[in-house]
Amino acid sequence: MAEACGDNAGLAGAGMNVFITGASSGIGQALARRYAAQGATLGLVARRGDALRALAGTLPGRHHCHALDVRDRAALHAAAAQFIAQAGSVEVVIANAGVSAGTLTEQAEDFEVFRAVVDTNLLAMVATFEPFIEGMKRAGRGSLVGIASVAGIRGLPGAGAYSASKAAVIAYCESLRNELSPSGIRVTTVAPGYIRTPMTARNPYRMPFLMDADDFAARAVRAIGRGERYTVIPWQMAIVARLMRLLPAALYDRLAVGAPRKPRPS
Repeated sequence: MAEACGDNAGLAGAGMNVFITGASSGIGQALARRYAAQGATLGLVARRGDALRALAGTLPGRHHCHALDVRDRAALHAAAAQFIAQAGSVEVVIANAGVSAGTLTEQAEDFEVFRAVVDTNLLAMVATFEPFIEGMKRAGRGSLVGIASVAGIRGLPGAGAYSASKAAVIAYCESLRNELSPSGIRVTTVAPGYIRTPMTARNPYRMPFLMDADDFAARAVRAIGRGERYTVIPWQMAIVARLMRLLPAALYDRLAVGAPRKPRPS
């Protein structure tokens, strides 16, 4: 379902149109607020239409709500086509929708959790970008943004699905960036550390360098505007990520084996 939403007075249209998945809460909501404050027109995608409408009602400008599951590729493409028709050119597309859950390969019932995590975090990102590339190529500009995670740098115990999906996002966005750079299209990978959202609120362990979603969004929007290829936010976690990449496998394994684990779905 798609509908106009958030027809409010205030800043309206600074010439930028932004399409955001997973926009109803957490990082997606914070990004929506940041772009709306800059005068952008937004295409907001999430499963919960009521949450999207509530968000849009607080934003300046007139926006477009699309209530759907991003795993439904046909529905996602239809929403993108409608937003393109309504907005014209689209300058920024942010594939932010994601899910997280603890998983154990030894538990047969976790296979469907693996599938849902990979479908949502990786394949839905591909489906999100697909409809916008042709128009961006014609325009010779545009930004595609994939929200990854520091969890994709090295595999974390008990988080095989999440770590694998986010590692795949990092590699996919790198491939896409090199495919599209001759066309003038930017591809930015944003890898959050621990951000205060409903998703991380379920983590039963200490989260170093925990950052508010609004602070994260401010930094992410600046990085996207600069056309950065890859960025880890916050900067402290970027240092940790670099160190994680450099650790030999044997040393990393000794450190990681006792790491706290995400809870499995009950």
